[in-house]
Amino acid sequence: MAYRLPPLGSFRVFEAAARHLSFKKAADELNVTPAAVSQQIKKLETYLGASLFVRAAPKLHLTDEGVAMLPKVSEALELFAMAVESTQQSMQKNASRALNVIAPPSFAVRWLVPRLARFSAAVPDLAIRISSNPENIDGPQTALALSRELIDPRDQTSEVSIRFGTGLYPGYQVDKLLTPDYVVVCSPGLVAGEPPLRTPQDLANHILIHDESISAIDKRPDWNEWLRLAGVGKLDTERGPRFSNSVLVIEAVLEGQGVGLVLKPQVQADIASGRLVMPFPVHMPSAYSYFLVAPKAIAGKASVLAFQEWLHAEISTHGV
Repeated sequence: MAYRLPPLGSFRVFEAAARHLSFKKAADELNVTPAAVSQQIKKLETYLGASLFVRAAPKLHLTDEGVAMLPKVSEALELFAMAVESTQQSMQKNASRALNVIAPPSFAVRWLVPRLARFSAAVPDLAIRISSNPENIDGPQTALALSRELIDPRDQTSEVSIRFGTGLYPGYQVDKLLTPDYVVVCSPGLVAGEPPLRTPQDLANHILIHDESISAIDKRPDWNEWLRLAGVGKLDTERGPRFSNSVLVIEAVLEGQGVGLVLKPQVQADIASGRLVMPFPVHMPSAYSYFLVAPKAIAGKASVLAFQEWLHAEISTHGV
């Protein structure tokens, strides 16, 4: 049905003026001038072809037409307000069950995304949106940058981050998820081929692939440190290709292009399936940990708590 109506604002002005029986009080309520109220009433009366008020000092009175129209207009405005409020509450409810998650590319691709089916099964009514950003890996200026870009504590946007770093993020709610280990991996064909790869010392005859996804040089996986833990003397560890993303490191290793020093959680599935092998049991702790980081304003929201609980359950139940 097509409705032929004057501007809805004039009904609101009429209702306020009729309720107060005063253009001035209506103007105060609507935050306009009495002249603006008078103008809106005149437009409505012209549209209706009827007078709504008797303008007789010292008090304003409703005409019979005004008296007849007031309850219907009041009811209509109340229904309109209820409809708007209901829609807003519905949108807020839906927003509270949606969550944006930003993670380092390698964590998103190699750990989080493959497990999302279990998340959907565990929390079916929470819509999650994943995006990746290499800046979610700490660098030398991370603490300073975050202090300049702190999220407004009043911000209610449902967006959290998974960061790989130190956990020093002032102004945010920080929850440690795990501290992963670096392990040496390679393709099965590399282990079975020539030259042999039977002991850590044999790495001297193989291409070492370097992960430079961490901008802070002193926090990167260090081949020399791994060799020290493995009890191997000094080798030439500078040779081999270098990648700015650990996903590229893993892809190069999968293609048999060399031996990688990678985070175990990111290749656990490949090791289990036999696509990769871990020829040596030596684990090297990472200088960084994974943290769930949320603005304090939303840290207690149901969507954030549900995701946080699932992450810990996933790590505990299915390992890293």
